[in-house]
Amino acid sequence: MFVAIDHVQLAMPAGGEDLARRFFTGVLGMEEVAKPAGLAGRGGCWFASGEVQVHVGVEAEFRPAKKAHPAFRCRDYAGLLAHLRAHNIEVVEVNDLPGVRRSHIFDPFGNRIELISD
Repeated sequence: MFVAIDHVQLAMPAGGEDLARRFFTGVLGMEEVAKPAGLAGRGGCWFASGEVQVHVGVEAEFRPAKKAHPAFRCRDYAGLLAHLRAHNIEVVEVNDLPGVRRSHIFDPFGNRIELISD
């Protein structure tokens, strides 16, 4: 029935758009995608890398998602981790699944993001 995930939504507090842009475009290398005019007034911003889309939306009573998270399969996993560390992003490597290289990072709002080696 389902064939793919269209996008993942993460939350942020009001006014966090510039911080989101610096992280998702500046650090993760994603491109910002224009929001449809009918949704632009809600705040937030959308980002894409290949077929992966992340929508970062404003949540009035914001609390970071520390458990629930998107997991992104990554090319050049080692290079990405080195890049993140060079940008002072804490990378927590997880070794609990045999044969799977994965780690966790947190966006500037405290939302967990999992990275998995392709």
